[in-house]
Amino acid sequence: MPELPEVETIKSQLAQRIKSKTIKKVEIKLAKMVRGANVKDFEKKVVGTKIKDIKRRAKLLLIELSNGYSLVIHLKLTGQLIYNPISNIQYLTSKYTHIIYYFTDGSKLLHNDMRQFGYVKLVKTKDLPKLFKEEKFGPEPLDKDFTLEKFKSLLKEKGRAKIKPLLMNQTFVAGIGNVYAQEACFNAKIKPTRTAGSLTNKEVKDLYERLKKILREAIKHKGSSVDTYVDAEGKQGGYVSFLKVYRREGKKCLRCGAKIKSIRLAGRGTCFCPKCQI
Repeated sequence: MPELPEVETIKSQLAQRIKSKTIKKVEIKLAKMVRGANVKDFEKKVVGTKIKDIKRRAKLLLIELSNGYSLVIHLKLTGQLIYNPISNIQYLTSKYTHIIYYFTDGSKLLHNDMRQFGYVKLVKTKDLPKLFKEEKFGPEPLDKDFTLEKFKSLLKEKGRAKIKPLLMNQTFVAGIGNVYAQEACFNAKIKPTRTAGSLTNKEVKDLYERLKKILREAIKHKGSSVDTYVDAEGKQGGYVSFLKVYRREGKKCLRCGAKIKSIRLAGRGTCFCPKCQI
């Protein structure tokens, strides 16, 4: 599932490519991908609007329209948003292309989803804060107000929770999933099964700093293509070669040489080094 770095990458790329463009037509091939309105109402409200802004909250992509509505897009497991410029015929539609946004300049935006778990929801822009409140999203880990003291305070409230699943809990902190939770724990030398309350002040500081650094580096390299993720240009993210523990079961730890182990934790596969993650 695309996590914060991947959605942030798509957001930044689309902001450069479709902001201020006008939607000429919307082709909906799979009605269940649209939520918050029936297909006809969705088309009526979206067609003719101009793209005002593109933002991100947690793993949601937010496309603000000129008529007071916003498109809230969740890519879920296999969703893709690929921009097709006028002169580029590389990105042809496939059986997984379920929604196409056509712009007046001839370019288009493809919403693909192999597993069909993702969606686009039409929401009044003024109601977005209410939506975020209903989702109970935690703070954004790269925001300035997400300080070390804030992180310590949040951990204190969840002292009995295991740290890796806690990092993935969107009500605790927003945007982190299985990939970056594993990487953060590895980089901070913390076993993913440790409880939040068992972490020392130094471990909390290390985890905080490593998490922010990993997310920033992943954004710099346009995310991690560990499954079907591609950016808005249809290209794979380059951070996979920097992953140190994710999907490395049975391989040597890049830090100490021990064999990486894999366990199921809160229903998700979790890799860690049994020697240097304590």
